[in-house]
Amino acid sequence: MADCLPFRSTGFFTDLISDYIEEKKDLKPFYNRFPSIDNFEAQIEEKSKSYNQDNRKGLIEVLTNQYKLLSTSQETQQHIDLLLEHTTYTVTTGHQLNLFTGPLYFLYKIVSTINLAKQLKENYPDANFVPIYWMASEDHDFDEINFFNFKQNKLEWEKDTEGAVGHLSTSGLEKLSKTIEKEFGKSDNAEYLKGLFKVAYLEHETLASATQFLANELFGEYGLVVLDADDARLKTMFSKHIKNDLQYHTAFRQTKKQADKLSDLGYNVQVNPREINLFYMYEGIRERIVKQDDRYLVIDSEVSFSEQEILDLVDEYPERFSPNVVMRPLYQEVILPNLAYIGGGGELAYWLELKSLYEAESVTFPILMLRNSVLLYSDKTAKKLRKLDTEIKDLFLSTDALEAKQTKRNSSIDIDFESQKKVLEKQFADLYELAEKTEQSFYGAVAAQEKKQKNGLDHLEKRLLKAQKRKLKDENERVLELQRYLFPNQSLQERTFNFSEIYVDYGEKLIPKLIEELDPFQFEFLCLELTIYNTKS
Repeated sequence: MADCLPFRSTGFFTDLISDYIEEKKDLKPFYNRFPSIDNFEAQIEEKSKSYNQDNRKGLIEVLTNQYKLLSTSQETQQHIDLLLEHTTYTVTTGHQLNLFTGPLYFLYKIVSTINLAKQLKENYPDANFVPIYWMASEDHDFDEINFFNFKQNKLEWEKDTEGAVGHLSTSGLEKLSKTIEKEFGKSDNAEYLKGLFKVAYLEHETLASATQFLANELFGEYGLVVLDADDARLKTMFSKHIKNDLQYHTAFRQTKKQADKLSDLGYNVQVNPREINLFYMYEGIRERIVKQDDRYLVIDSEVSFSEQEILDLVDEYPERFSPNVVMRPLYQEVILPNLAYIGGGGELAYWLELKSLYEAESVTFPILMLRNSVLLYSDKTAKKLRKLDTEIKDLFLSTDALEAKQTKRNSSIDIDFESQKKVLEKQFADLYELAEKTEQSFYGAVAAQEKKQKNGLDHLEKRLLKAQKRKLKDENERVLELQRYLFPNQSLQERTFNFSEIYVDYGEKLIPKLIEELDPFQFEFLCLELTIYNTKS
């Protein structure tokens, strides 16, 4: 069973994203083409003309090298080989190197990307489409990625770190692996997950290689290509744009202009660009580059360069220049023959600040696709909801609103005073008719009395609701308990759960089920019921 809700009605998406999905006129200047299947025809034509086809050879060389130590599926290898052809395009999603994939939406991002590539092939059979997972291996926010949740327990990797997370050694994860042995249980599905964690993190030297292995294991059969763009050959293709940022602050000027326009429209700005949107990455550090007077300084270090020195360094060691959140999307679109980016609401919010930067840099702006969002619930939960006469969409309400709705539904007393209010309005209609025949002061007195009595009815209605809540507390608690489980800390399940929590019960059918059910062009929130088969060893 599956139900869909408009993103806006869930209460978990910003006006900016809801307005984008609803194609509000004010937002059209901030994107290239709306994500419809028909619009990809023009996107393909534009990208074919703007993309530097010479980049394909270097891209394949990098991917071939990175896949040397992986068991590459036939589908993935075919996709890598196809990248050499001028009629092959990519669709891309990106994500941090979260421990054991991190939040559940990691799966939804990649499934959305795989399914988009499949639908494009069906509609444009003369071209080829490769789903790409771009690993954010150059990020340095270790505290954001060093844990995952399993049944409300935070399983954390404790480690002192600095620099790009992709370079981090996986040493020290043996301790966490032992914790997982206890937490996951002993079912067949749990044993598979424990083995997957061990191979990924105890048999691979860096977090980047562990993450690439894990994504390949989960999605290789669907032809997913995992790319670590932390590579000198790829940075060489981007060097012109690195120099533009250093010398002319192109990204700052263009992005700030767009951000100011979004702000004027009443939207919150997701990222604020800096004059230089690059980090210096060398010997374990990743620190911002700033310009003071005529020198380029690396923050929190004694490293500095003249303009000519830093430009020469870009030519000699491009891998030392790491793009930030503003420049990374441009880097992606320069090195890939990319048509679309699939991301969450927060990601699309900052992408909508970038279009004029692409125009200034003569790079095609991709179609922006909002990834699928899903609430997964078991058939057992579905039975409980039916028994409680509650719909899954009700659980998206606030706790107070859900409790009030459930109380009104289960109460033997009619808590809605709407009929009494209509009687009151009829009585006062007669009084207003009378007041029309006398002086204005009496008319005002009638209006004041009507307001007072309506407020009194509202107060009584609230008192009655409160009393019935107490009386039906045990019945309501069963619904609220389901809501607390599926919306931990009043947040979306996909932002808190790790896939392992679902996989322990649902097993190897999980990803095929998501592949079957998720439609990248269905811009609604999906509530998906799963039939659980918990196999024991």
